[in-house]
Amino acid sequence: MKTIKFLFITVLSLSALVSCSSDDDTPEAVNEEEIITTVRLELTAASGDMVVLQSQDLDGEGPDAPVYTINGTILADTEYTGDIQFLNELESPAEDITEEVLEEGVDHQVFYTFTTNNADSSVTYTDMDDNGNPIGLSTTFNSGATSTDNILVVTLRHEPTKSADGVNTGDITNAGGATDANVTFTYDVN
Repeated sequence: MKTIKFLFITVLSLSALVSCSSDDDTPEAVNEEEIITTVRLELTAASGDMVVLQSQDLDGEGPDAPVYTINGTILADTEYTGDIQFLNELESPAEDITEEVLEEGVDHQVFYTFTTNNADSSVTYTDMDDNGNPIGLSTTFNSGATSTDNILVVTLRHEPTKSADGVNTGDITNAGGATDANVTFTYDVN
């Protein structure tokens, strides 16, 4: 009987010790989603002429629609250097999210998608992350032929699958990930 009692107490004690765990586990850092109120795409021609396409949504997720503006004229068959900027203007001063996108380049990619009206327009990535994959903050933009009512969709993806088919050339189809920003510009090429 004493042996059974001793075994019972031993098993109970061991069970209690094994079931205890350390609460010192450091939680994994959470990368909060960026708040982006403003997307500004600056296109600069070799002549120095600049075109700025901007989407500004100063109430964030509020009910007001974004305000789209285009300053300058996109000229036909012209190559532009493209630089995009993402801002959180709910902060004062405005927070430049572009810096975070660059720092976390392996976890971000900007996609530029054109409609059939401007099918001969193109964007080529000129910046790369630490793994040699595109980020999309700096590009070369070719305007294509004269056309009207062209649509350019700019999408910033967080944690896209950059190794997926077509993603490194700018095809968003297989990218996956979460959308941090998505804006649509309608413009003419003169």
